[in-house]
Amino acid sequence: MEHVFASLPQMERGVAKVLGGDPKGNNFLYTNGKCVIIRNIENPAIADIYTEHAHPVVVAKYSPSGFYIASGDASGKIRIWDTTQKEHLLKYEYTPLSGKIKDIAWTEDSKRIAVAGDGREKFASVFLWDTGSSVGELSGHSKLINSVDIRQQRPFRIVTGSDDTTASFFEGPPFKFKCTLSQHSQFVNCVRFSPDGSRFATGSADGQIFIYDGKTGDLIGSLGGEKAHKGGIYAVSWSPDSSQMISASGDKTVKLWDVGATTAVTTFNMGTDVADQQLGCLWQKDHLLSISLSGYINYLDKNSPDRPLRTIKGHSKSIQCLTVHKNDGRTYIYSGKTGQNDSFSGKGHTNQVSKMVTDDANDLVTCSMDDTLRFTNLGKQEYSASDVVKMDSQPKSVSTAAGGLSLAVCIGQIILLKDKKKVFTLDNLGYEPEVGAIHPGGTTVAVGGADEKIHLYSIQGNTLKDNGQTMAVKGVVTDLAYSHDGAYLAAVDDKKVATVFTVADGYSVKDEFYGHHAKPVTLAWSPDNEHFATGGMDMMVYVWTVGDSDKRIKIPDSHKLHHVSSLVWIDENTLVTTSHDASVKQWTITY
Repeated sequence: MEHVFASLPQMERGVAKVLGGDPKGNNFLYTNGKCVIIRNIENPAIADIYTEHAHPVVVAKYSPSGFYIASGDASGKIRIWDTTQKEHLLKYEYTPLSGKIKDIAWTEDSKRIAVAGDGREKFASVFLWDTGSSVGELSGHSKLINSVDIRQQRPFRIVTGSDDTTASFFEGPPFKFKCTLSQHSQFVNCVRFSPDGSRFATGSADGQIFIYDGKTGDLIGSLGGEKAHKGGIYAVSWSPDSSQMISASGDKTVKLWDVGATTAVTTFNMGTDVADQQLGCLWQKDHLLSISLSGYINYLDKNSPDRPLRTIKGHSKSIQCLTVHKNDGRTYIYSGKTGQNDSFSGKGHTNQVSKMVTDDANDLVTCSMDDTLRFTNLGKQEYSASDVVKMDSQPKSVSTAAGGLSLAVCIGQIILLKDKKKVFTLDNLGYEPEVGAIHPGGTTVAVGGADEKIHLYSIQGNTLKDNGQTMAVKGVVTDLAYSHDGAYLAAVDDKKVATVFTVADGYSVKDEFYGHHAKPVTLAWSPDNEHFATGGMDMMVYVWTVGDSDKRIKIPDSHKLHHVSSLVWIDENTLVTTSHDASVKQWTITY
């Protein structure tokens, strides 16, 4: 595999997001769905994805040694895994809580771990990393704990922050409750010790940040007078030298504090939209990072507080579809999800995009669950209002051919479009159409049905005429496509079979291909017209050879624990896959 195009963090309104940083300062990490995503801080395009959790992962933290990552999920499970090998071998696995793990902290010797979150009998636990045996009791809260941290110097101390509006302070090991800190009036979202251990900070939904003595737990003061932010505070992160701090707030700002002077040095205004609320932050070496509710990761610039140095954008929801467009010899990959997309300006689809292709007029053609087809000019890269075609029912599939032709397969209807306008509608079909393709010659349309057949229609002028010819396949057609030279038609069905028909021979069956263990849902032809790829619910991608059904290339677990939702070829040896894990992966295929 050459590249992983990583997904953004999955965000939820009013819920803090913990960003982890590695001790060497090279990488940062976060979670999306069941995945932990590790990204290089200098070049975030370099990414690695850990996919071994069976439940949604909430938080991940590097050990101070840098050799391991501990990640905690919604079921209360914690996995400790190797960072030095590509395979990320599992070292230990424990279930310290009976509910969601919300935060994790290590001692500086990488030997003890504290976890906090939700549970029936307790909200936090502290244990030895290699045996799981307890090294104290983290009691003292009446509601779930949002945040935990451990002082990185001896004598060790632990602080926790809870929905019960208090923070608790513990001494150890073995860790014992010392005192309750009840200065806040709302949920305590984040607690963090300074790197030098002299102080710790607590940030709360009440908009206040309090600073305490790191050894004794005594209150020192607050930042910014009465309130640090106009909105709730979701995260704080100290500078490496312990003299400054950044805080992320629902008031859509990040503030940089001089902790000694208790005043804000800089306020970063991140926008005016709800999506610009700041739910996480990380100070790593010279980099100041924050996460917006949109999932965007912002690199803040101290010298220009209203303009981030860079913003990483991408997908945070599962990706349904994908297409490739070549322009000036460069290849662009477009992937579809819901609503706004950062590579186009203007308003996009209002619901999930279910299929997308490019046409010969340099348009990206997409169909969506918002019952529209949309033509977006890739030269201008903006969603233009004039090129939205409303359908009578929800479109499931879109196909294009030369001469401005498009075919939309909707619930109960097949619609032919010419130059972005509907010219012909076929309904009362007598079967439910699932997916359609226009022959590259622009004369024939193939439509796969829920009746386990492929129906052929001819394009005559601006009309579609039923040819009266059908080809039987083994199950409900889930995808079909003509080879680029028009010689073959391939289809996949829900009985796990791929079938190839020879067009010139009256659509006779050329070959059947077996291998998928679960329903294949997507199919794409290689530019060489001799190979095609299929992907499915079994998380497998196969590359098949026409004329030799035994010859196949298998990419197992192409997206672990998530089925493959879309495939596209960039060239004869490069295949791109997407899945519901919101990532896009690029593979080199050698025959």
